[in-house]
Amino acid sequence: MSARKRSAPGALARRLARLDPAQIDRLYGLEPVYEPSARAPSAEEFVAIRCPWCGERLDLRIDVSGGAREYIEDCQVCCRPMELAIECADSGALRAVRVRRLE
Repeated sequence: MSARKRSAPGALARRLARLDPAQIDRLYGLEPVYEPSARAPSAEEFVAIRCPWCGERLDLRIDVSGGAREYIEDCQVCCRPMELAIECADSGALRAVRVRRLE
């Protein structure tokens, strides 16, 4: 019985040494930790643009979790419609925002 007790901690240590961080979190019931070095793309980005109608600088919050798309948004100053085209990289990060008048 004592031989089994001696080998159990060694076997447990070897098994724990093979676990990756996600498995350890699940083992102890922990929430995933944000790792800034992992550099996962954020779900939203803030972008400064100029209104194609009045030329006013606007700060827009863009949700990049939806991927590349086009949508219409009114200028916060002159209330005229502008078309925003969102371009995303393969990694999901924001690549570019194109703005044009919607006539």
